[in-house]
Amino acid sequence: MSLSEDNRELKHNYIANIGDGAFFGFGVGFASYTTVIPLFISTLTSSATLIGLVPAIHNVGWQLPQLLTASQISKMERVKPFVMFMTVQERLPILGLALVGIFLPYLNVTTALIISFLLLIWQGLGSGFTANAWQIMISKVIPGNIRATFYGFQAAASNLLSSLGAYLSGILLSKITPPYDFATCFFIASGLYVISWIFLNLTRESKRPIDPQAISPTPIWKNMMKILKTDRSFSNYLVSRFISQFGMMSYAFITVFAVSHLKMSTIQAGIMTSILLITQVIANPLLGHLADKWSRKSVLILGCVCSAVSSLLAITVKDFSLFSVVFILAGAANACYWTIGLTISLEFGTEEHRPLYVGMSNTLVAPATILAPLLGGILADMYGYTMMFIVSAIFAGISVTILAILARDPASKVPVIPSP
Repeated sequence: MSLSEDNRELKHNYIANIGDGAFFGFGVGFASYTTVIPLFISTLTSSATLIGLVPAIHNVGWQLPQLLTASQISKMERVKPFVMFMTVQERLPILGLALVGIFLPYLNVTTALIISFLLLIWQGLGSGFTANAWQIMISKVIPGNIRATFYGFQAAASNLLSSLGAYLSGILLSKITPPYDFATCFFIASGLYVISWIFLNLTRESKRPIDPQAISPTPIWKNMMKILKTDRSFSNYLVSRFISQFGMMSYAFITVFAVSHLKMSTIQAGIMTSILLITQVIANPLLGHLADKWSRKSVLILGCVCSAVSSLLAITVKDFSLFSVVFILAGAANACYWTIGLTISLEFGTEEHRPLYVGMSNTLVAPATILAPLLGGILADMYGYTMMFIVSAIFAGISVTILAILARDPASKVPVIPSP
């Protein structure tokens, strides 16, 4: 291909995958794992444990299976067919939830709960089995020198439309009577997921020649142990990424703390949530561009610093207007973890071993994803929110130290291709 043909191909893939992320985010707004679906489950049970499982199932489902597909993906000339099939498994279950909602009057509550959680597990695992291959596909169609910027714009589009979807879903739930209220939201989400799938399917991925000698026949766990022992920079990056989960454990409690201890009204809390979302929309592309032009590791360090300062400010700021800084810093830290985390995980190792590195970057961090909010809740219950925020800031500081001193910046050595 000529340079102009390469650039046209890049523009096509850039737009197609931004469209995928935007409409997927729009769908998430109508079927949010943190608001809408937990509200739906709350109509079936009063158990806080079951309701709290909804986001946990999604988050753990996204992370845990990524190692399981690494070996298979490394042998694929093209990963797009695998992505297109597996991503159906994370979209179709929402249509199933819509049907559960419609037939609620005819279902036993226990039966409805069991079906709903089976669908949520299916959805979570579907996202996890898709995730590694999707990241590898992106690494093939979006060059490394603009990849963080791409992830930033994709996340910004997703967050923006997700916010709109969440607002519209709130209106629908207040205007439509059961059993059509939640069912309508889930049907709309399913339709938006179809549009997202169409955009994703527009991706043009070239074949990658596979060298059989480059693929190790040894078991995956042996390859993992070898990487952990020999690639010390990556091992330290994993440790930092693991600890950073505990550095961000305060995020789930910032709004609750502000309402209960600072007497923030629900309207003010809503404003703060909007500030958080707007920050992520703005910060994602800006930080992604900064990472591409400056240093991925340095921007990731900046995110960890924002996390620590956010936790410390939460217990020192008493003024409502100044408390918005806490949410702004939390939003920036979240943007760094997602956008830069996705980018930097794709830059360790060779192309043949990249799926294994990506899988390790996510699967090995999954235990921290589960334990961090639990630890935060225990600390808040036993010692108060102040102690929880302090411990969270300490973990963020440890993560910064490890990342800054012991991990290198694995910037991709790729040909510079003009931005679309």
